[in-house]
Amino acid sequence: MKYALVTGGSRGIGRAVSIKLAEMGFCVVINYASNHEEAMKTLEEIQSIGGNAELLPFDVSDTKQCAAVLDLWQEQHPNEYIEVLVNNAGIRRDNLMVFVEPEDWFSVLNTNLTSFYNVTKPLLTKMLRKKNGRIINMASLSGLKGLAGQTNYSAAKGGLIAATKALAQEVAKKKITVNAVAPGFIKTDMVEGLDIDGLTAQIPAGRFGEAKEVAELVGFLASENAGYINGEVISINGALYT
Repeated sequence: MKYALVTGGSRGIGRAVSIKLAEMGFCVVINYASNHEEAMKTLEEIQSIGGNAELLPFDVSDTKQCAAVLDLWQEQHPNEYIEVLVNNAGIRRDNLMVFVEPEDWFSVLNTNLTSFYNVTKPLLTKMLRKKNGRIINMASLSGLKGLAGQTNYSAAKGGLIAATKALAQEVAKKKITVNAVAPGFIKTDMVEGLDIDGLTAQIPAGRFGEAKEVAELVGFLASENAGYINGEVISINGALYT
């Protein structure tokens, strides 16, 4: 059985990506931090379409916990490995830089950027040995152009983009691809508190994106057809930023 891990897979883009990968035949390992109820909804939706999935709760910002949980998963699946990793977990703590408290700076950096190291490193060895793997990082428009009030989030996503490009060069010879998807404004709970009408007016497409649209792009990058796409950052933002 082919396995894919989606961090932050309990809702929003993570849920849509989990469902898409299940439709592609992967057994999806749904990661979440604490919202078991929402994670169960994702699991049940996958099962309702005849797909396979399992839950794997852990905090992506905790280096030791990630290593312990993922090592244990590998011990329990000695003949399998996670060949698709979607680093999707993320949080926002928006504010003007002058008002950003240390805990809001570091929590955003740790959840959105350090998690890339925490989750990718334990899984990378198996991918290298198997000479096969897809790593897809969920970046953001904020990481490409920077957004006022999101200095912490922009820094994290910008760092994730740079890490994507660097790691792609390290592992390309082993037939592993590392790409990033940079969504603009997508209709999920991550946009709560934003000026929806004002932002929609700025988007040439005239609307926010759907989580399913992002999932379709992730699904393609996870497929065999995307084997020569490596180190890229693909925007999906309705022409808001090109």
